[in-house]
Order: sequence, then C-alpha cells, then structure tokens
Amino acid sequence: MAISVFDLFKVGIGPSSSHTVGPMRAAATFAQSLFDQGLLGQVWRVEVRLYGSLSATGVGHATDRACVMGLMGEWPDSINPTSIPSRIAQVLDGGELLLAGRLSIAFDWQRDLLLLDESLPYHPNAMALTAFGESGLLFEQTYYSVGGGFIVEAAEVDSGVPAANDVVLPYDFSSAAELLTLCNQHGLRVSELMMANERAWRSDAQIRQGLLHIWSVMRECVEQGLSHEGVLPGGLDVPRRAAKLHRSLLEIGKPNVISSTLSAMEWVNLFALAVNEENAAGGRMVTAPTNGAAGIIPAVLHYYMKFNPDASDDDVVAFLLAAASVGILCKKNASISGAEVGCQGEVGSACAMAAAGLAEVLGATPEQLENAAEIGLEHNLGLTCDPVGGLVQVPCIERNAIAAVKAINATQMALRGDGKHFISLDRVIRTMRDTGADMHDKYKETSRGGLAVSWVEC
Repeated sequence: MAISVFDLFKVGIGPSSSHTVGPMRAAATFAQSLFDQGLLGQVWRVEVRLYGSLSATGVGHATDRACVMGLMGEWPDSINPTSIPSRIAQVLDGGELLLAGRLSIAFDWQRDLLLLDESLPYHPNAMALTAFGESGLLFEQTYYSVGGGFIVEAAEVDSGVPAANDVVLPYDFSSAAELLTLCNQHGLRVSELMMANERAWRSDAQIRQGLLHIWSVMRECVEQGLSHEGVLPGGLDVPRRAAKLHRSLLEIGKPNVISSTLSAMEWVNLFALAVNEENAAGGRMVTAPTNGAAGIIPAVLHYYMKFNPDASDDDVVAFLLAAASVGILCKKNASISGAEVGCQGEVGSACAMAAAGLAEVLGATPEQLENAAEIGLEHNLGLTCDPVGGLVQVPCIERNAIAAVKAINATQMALRGDGKHFISLDRVIRTMRDTGADMHDKYKETSRGGLAVSWVEC
C-alpha cells in the first residue's frame, strides 16, 4: 500500500491520534455510510462498542467524546475543538444527537456507548458501530484504529487486502536498504525521491502548499501552547509549563541577565512542551506521526528554523518529506501505535523521523540520514506506553521534549560519520516490531502497568 506524506502528517485534534482522531474518523465514516446507503432515515438508535485499549484508556483519551462527535458528522481535521465541550454537554443533557448532522435520534450515553474488557484479535484499538431501525439491525461495521489516525475496516482485515489503492509510485520502497539503493541509482536526495513519489497524487504546487499548511498548523499549535497557563484537564492537575518557560527564555540575553549556554536545548524543550500541552488540552494538532509524539518533529523543525538564519520554506518541505520516508518504513514494517508496540512505536518513530528531517536539511547524504534515523530509533527501543490515568500527560509531555533533543543529537552524531554503522535502520525497525510483540499488554496504552500503576500506589 502506497503511503503519502499527508497520511503521516494529518491535521486533527488532541489528545490522541489512535484514541481520538481515529475513532472520530471511524464514527464519521460510519455515519456517512448510513447516508450513502440511504439508511439514515430509518435509524432509531446507534450503539458504539469500544474494545481493548480504546476501552481501557478511552475516557482519558476522549475516545467516547470523539465517537459521539464523529457520529454527528464531524471530522478531526475540520472540527472546532473549542465547540466540543458544549456540544457534548447538550448530548448528555438532552439525551439525543444529530446523526450525520442530519437526523435527530435518542442517545443514552450509558446504554449506547459501551466500554468492554475484551479485545479483538487483529488490533488492540477496536470499535464496533451498529445502527438499529424499528425492526432491528440496519448496518454494522467494525473499525481498527491502527495508529496515527489511520483506520482499517474489518472487511479489509478479513479479506487480507487493503482498501483499493492503485497508485503506482516511481520509486516505491519497503526498506531503508531499498531507499538508499534508489537514491544512489538515480542520484537523488531522500527528499527529492519522496517529492517524486508524492507527484503520483498531487502537483508540485499542491505538495508544497499542503506541507506549508502542515507547518503553519504546527506553528499555531506552539503559539497556542505558549498562550495558555493553569492546569491541564483530566483530574491530575498537571500544570502547564510552556508559557512560564517561554517568558524565562525571553529574558536570556537581556542586560544584567546571565545567558545560559544550554538555551538552544531549552528552546527545543519549550517547543515540544507547548505542542504536547496543547495536545493534552484537546487542541488543534498535527499527527507527527501520532498525537502522543506530536511535539518531537515540530520542536526539531522549530529549532532549525529559529537558529539557522538562512532557513526557508524550501527547508520545511525537504524536512517533512525526508522525515516521512522514515515514518513510512516504521508504519510498513512495524507500527506507530502505542497500543500495539508501546511508546517506542510513537516517540521512537517520531524521534527517528525528526532526526532524518534535520539531517536532510543539514546536507546529509542518504546514508548519513539513515544513520541518524537509526540512532534516534535504536535508543528508544523498549519504551513502554504507560500513561498515568489514561491521559496523554505523564510521562508523555516530557517524553516528547527528551526525544526532540535526542533527535538533534542523533543527527549531529550521524553527520560526524560517513553513514557506515553497525546496525541498520531496517534491523532496528524489525527489533521494534519484535520487542512490541514480546511486550506485556499492560505496558501498551492500557494504564495497567508501569508508571500508571506506580502513581496509583503512591
């Protein structure tokens, strides 16, 4: 299946790509299917059943609210995040929702939205939606939210064939080794090869416009993160830190203020904290490649744009294209889902992607870029996904800041070498896959182990 850069970087909302963005897309797809099949007018009731990780941490990740908004015809890339609380309150108070934005039906939150202990075999993030008419079942569909906002219908799983995708890429690759071979054979940089592949879907102008829009949403997310203070929602009372840190950094360099030699790293921390605090608050986001790891790539790209006086929009395009090449490899050969392989699949993949993007704009050879990505991912292997309270806050927010700095260091180390190294990126990706398979389920976005349990014990 061909994967576009715009599959990995999608505009959505917080706090989770797999638990918020994916379920909203699934529910909206279900509602649209009812309309397309001419069944909408016959619907009396809908039922949502959440399984596995969607059930275990669904409330903390706003999965329940995302499903309801999706049923009402809202999509994560266009919904106004600030409108959600009041609209959810109306559903709770009134006991009805506007299905597909067209048909008012009764909706009992306790009866019609079920959190089930069982898991479905294909993926931990599963949900089933059923529409009933006066005489019984009208339509039913099961969806899997497989990370990064991607959804898969049960029919695709049962058939073993993904949904129709007849796009033929000029430089298709399924491994880093193939990517490097193609770059060397055709004399292309990684971003140039990715641009050629993107032309299978869009024109150069559309690709550039789309990527700069992604960058503008990332920048706006940082600005929003810097403009809010107080505590994050969810009950943990985690304080927002980005606004205060920003004021502190702005003081550096002023008269009578001692300048910190670590200020560049602190700016990277700031950008990551701002994004992930905004994500935790349910704000407008870009999956990069997921929401749980959404601060890493923007933080590294902000770092480059701030501290390189010659940086331009061309660098933004090259950075995101090169980063996406590594995201595609992680998606194809392992997973970017915390519920499937732990946080190594989210933060680890994003760290590798950010390292690749930075290496590209700093002039790395394809081999050095692959080395940078390998370092970034290798040193996140085994990272568990154990969010406290099922919220994308602790340890998720700080984890993004740490991984952003790690990505920059990985790039610096790779650029000091010639691209030759002991373990290949392909081997590290396979190791991530195998480690995820061996990892106990309680460490994979269920909040039943690790730090989540340690907090409860305290």
